[in-house]
Amino acid sequence: MRNQNTMRRRTITAAALTAAFGCVLVTGITPSLARGHSAADLKHESMAFARASKRDLGSALSGIASVYHDRITANGEHMNPNAMTAAHKTLPLGSMVTVVNHRNGRSATVRINDRGPYVHGRVIDLSPGAARVLGVDGLAPVSLKVGGRGHRV
Repeated sequence: MRNQNTMRRRTITAAALTAAFGCVLVTGITPSLARGHSAADLKHESMAFARASKRDLGSALSGIASVYHDRITANGEHMNPNAMTAAHKTLPLGSMVTVVNHRNGRSATVRINDRGPYVHGRVIDLSPGAARVLGVDGLAPVSLKVGGRGHRV
């Protein structure tokens, strides 16, 4: 049984690679993995991503905020419940975001250090400390203003 599963996986992998190679030949697009990535290329790409995130998010900059409690964040930090941090799906880690609570008008600047929320309709997960400053208990309608890149504390 083990050999049959191994053969099936190899066949599926070979078929997927053949299909991907066929798409590359038809479209003429060179995959980005074919060339090496220098540090300058990676920095340029991350800065372009940050500019695109600020410009293209549009209506995604307002929605529902929630409070999260994780032990380890996406960038490897231990969760500090009193820190002014948050989780966002697409913004670069380290980005500074000003969050405005529409219920009471309070605002606070948080640093993105995690990924999420993974619930449809929510735009940001706040640490308990940031939620306390904003007056968020559970869920709240918020808007986001993306600032620059922060520095790691």
